Amino acid sequence: MRKNHNPNKDKKLDKSKFMHRIIIPVHISNNEYAQDLLKILKITLQSLYKSVHSKTAITIVNNGSNAEVVDFLNNEFKEKNIQELIHTESIGKLNAILKVLRLVDEEIITISDADVLFLNGWQNETTKVFNNFSKAGVVGIVPQFKQYTVNSFNLFFDNFFSKKLKFTQVVNPEGLKKFYKSIGWNDNYNKFFLKTNLTITSKNGEKAIVGSGHFVATYRKEVFDYLPKESSKYLLGGDSERKYLDEPVLKSGGWRLTTNDNYAYHLGNIYEDWMQDELDKSDNKPSQKLIEISSSHFKGRKFSYFIKNHLFRKIISPKSIFKKFLISKGLDKNIANGY
Repeated sequence: MRKNHNPNKDKKLDKSKFMHRIIIPVHISNNEYAQDLLKILKITLQSLYKSVHSKTAITIVNNGSNAEVVDFLNNEFKEKNIQELIHTESIGKLNAILKVLRLVDEEIITISDADVLFLNGWQNETTKVFNNFSKAGVVGIVPQFKQYTVNSFNLFFDNFFSKKLKFTQVVNPEGLKKFYKSIGWNDNYNKFFLKTNLTITSKNGEKAIVGSGHFVATYRKEVFDYLPKESSKYLLGGDSERKYLDEPVLKSGGWRLTTNDNYAYHLGNIYEDWMQDELDKSDNKPSQKLIEISSSHFKGRKFSYFIKNHLFRKIISPKSIFKKFLISKGLDKNIANGY
């Protein structure tokens, strides 16, 4: 039996009051690899709570985690520390993200692993890069070595003769060292990588590093108009990151960029005391002016996508040609030979 009319019938949804959505897929099981991951997840979330502005919404997708993690996340949602919590069985990292991504209404979207310590200022610095570079489709906050060698050929095409694209001095070499230590690298890499990075300079003189990693990055909503309709076939890895995070940016005509300074730490799966120390040092909701993101309208064109990301890439990719291109952008000739 039905009595009266449902008051929500034909009522339009209210526009989101948020401007920034953060999506974190969480998969913590009961194995040896995961023994510290809940502790690390708590640091990740605390660093977010301390660093984001009031127009930020946090979505956690629990992707088949154990009961202790479920209880913790339920409490975080109950306490209104996070705005959305989705529980699923283990459906794969990218599929967990897609559950949210296809319905997001916010202007920019951060997709982050559950082992990231966010530093004060990361949000506004990310927005500044979007505002300084109208073609920015994704912005990372952790500089890494030679990020420009992957998925940046459209940016090279657009700035082939520009003097604003050149090698400049690394701002935070300690941040670089910390990242590569976190992923288990030995200290025997080419130390030149700690000195210069390929950057692009905006009209107002602000720099951004060319390229971006995946473990934490922020995207303009428009790039996800180019998402494939089907789900990912992989629990982790495979072609999932390229297909669902890289290709949409390229098909929209967007560039991959990273902040010139380091604004987060990758934590890995083993807890270390410095992580809590770093969290304790950060301000609790530091006072900062909220920076609104400027509007941008990406117009992806199949012909342009093919020319820049396939034909041009094929022409410039041979080692001898690419080395000459890097030298033309300020890389020392002697260093280029072993770069």
